[in-house]
Amino acid sequence: MTLSRVIAFFIAALGAIFGSLLHADELPAIKNENGWAQLIIHGKPFLILGGELGNSSAGTAAQADSILPKLAGMHFNTVLMPVAWQQIEPEEGHFDFSLLDHWMAVARQQHLHLVLLWFGSWKNAFSNYAPEWVRSNTRRFPRSLSAEGLPLEILSMLGEETLRCDARAFSSLMRHARETDADQQTVLMVQVENEMGYLGRGGRDRSPVANQLFRANVPAELRHGLEARRLQMSPELAAHFHSAGRTWQEMFGEAANEVFMAWHYARFVNQVAQAGKKEYALPMYVNAQLPSPFEQAGEYPSGGPHPYYLEVYRIGAPSIDFYSPDIYWPNFEYWVQRYQMAGNPIFIPEARLDSSPYNALYAYGEAKGFGFSPFGVDSLGSSEASPGPQPGMADVYNTLNQFSTILLEAQARNHTRALVLHASSPRPSQTVSLGGYLFQASLARSWPARTLLTNDGAMLVIEGKSNEFYVVGSGLTVDFFRDPDTDDRLAGITRIEQISVKDGHWETDRELTGDQTNQGRQLLMSAHELHVYRVTLYCYKKPAVQ
Repeated sequence: MTLSRVIAFFIAALGAIFGSLLHADELPAIKNENGWAQLIIHGKPFLILGGELGNSSAGTAAQADSILPKLAGMHFNTVLMPVAWQQIEPEEGHFDFSLLDHWMAVARQQHLHLVLLWFGSWKNAFSNYAPEWVRSNTRRFPRSLSAEGLPLEILSMLGEETLRCDARAFSSLMRHARETDADQQTVLMVQVENEMGYLGRGGRDRSPVANQLFRANVPAELRHGLEARRLQMSPELAAHFHSAGRTWQEMFGEAANEVFMAWHYARFVNQVAQAGKKEYALPMYVNAQLPSPFEQAGEYPSGGPHPYYLEVYRIGAPSIDFYSPDIYWPNFEYWVQRYQMAGNPIFIPEARLDSSPYNALYAYGEAKGFGFSPFGVDSLGSSEASPGPQPGMADVYNTLNQFSTILLEAQARNHTRALVLHASSPRPSQTVSLGGYLFQASLARSWPARTLLTNDGAMLVIEGKSNEFYVVGSGLTVDFFRDPDTDDRLAGITRIEQISVKDGHWETDRELTGDQTNQGRQLLMSAHELHVYRVTLYCYKKPAVQ
């Protein structure tokens, strides 16, 4: 080896060492670029294959010992776990993090990450996770009042002592996480509070302090912020915003109660997050309980970070990095789209477990989300890879884990699409466009009877190199066409392979031909099993019309 090569070798080695040290010092962060966002861990994009624990499943060390190894074996890489205020500060000023320490230690052993869910002043609008010394002292920690003037089991977001003590407890939690976990970065993110909002008739706190503020003028910070963000407003907020008004009622009309609550919840949660970030500046988000059809504010948590009034939160809570929907309603795609606004990363912290396998494909592929998390994953048995008529979460996460690097790179290039199709869908097929081709999907049917083989199907499409695509999914039949917005050519199938990873490399399990591709005309997915298909297409000129 020549001297110049020896020098080059040592320079490269030193660069690698210093580069790894640099990334080790970097905190997890959200990188926003060109309308998409990724979570960066140790300098590299990370795909959260997550699951949220039930509310009562993170309260003992024994639960960590049994639940975390099971989830690791089912290909989860991140677990969302509650940390209750009453758990860490049972007596005022005396903190106990021993249970959290055990969960972090077991998570590291299982090569899992954690997202901490701060159940502080509110959880599902109510305040039953606050310590007894808070809940019992209503003079020091005032409650919200109902329209009838009765105290609710909801701490007022206007309570100065409530804010001070919540922020103190949260900052202590973040300081402890930094002191015990900054090097390992087991903890990736933190959810601040949980599904905040006011539940009660009229949708607004009726305490004397709240009533006085409601009769006063809207803060100039909010008025000027909304005036500057008219183009970013939701249709619901834009329809009610009258900048010439001064009071809440004048400026927001029928939406005044909910906008008032949203502003004050946003200001509260912003100060809690600020206090936490001063100790350990991990990404922080808040989640929303979404309204069911025809629900009014107060029937769902009024003033929470709902998509209608997210601009209020973005003005009032700049310390919050993004906003996330908890989606339990069947119109999953609609709610994801409502949160796909400029600069808001897509992360789904809670979703229905039974419909999550297919919805996860949509979140990662169509919404380019960096994470997805069904709720109640501790209820899964370790053998429930596919407990029903569609693939299970273990199937989906095992598959996505195999090519997470490919998926993350494709997200960054806007080279992913996805769809979910149901027998109840208003149209019998759906189409996505990628790489100059149309992918038209319909539910799988038998031949020749043409009866439905499944009620649900989904696919995630990734463009690799030109004319080559990875398709992950099941339950669909897919036709391929040339996108007329690209040119007027026709499309054909060169090759379809069913593939999987073996020893770190993609290998062909089967090359699909003949009856398995309808004589080279369609991708016929398995009706119930999840597979990865590599599809190579070609295009050709239309024949001249005589």
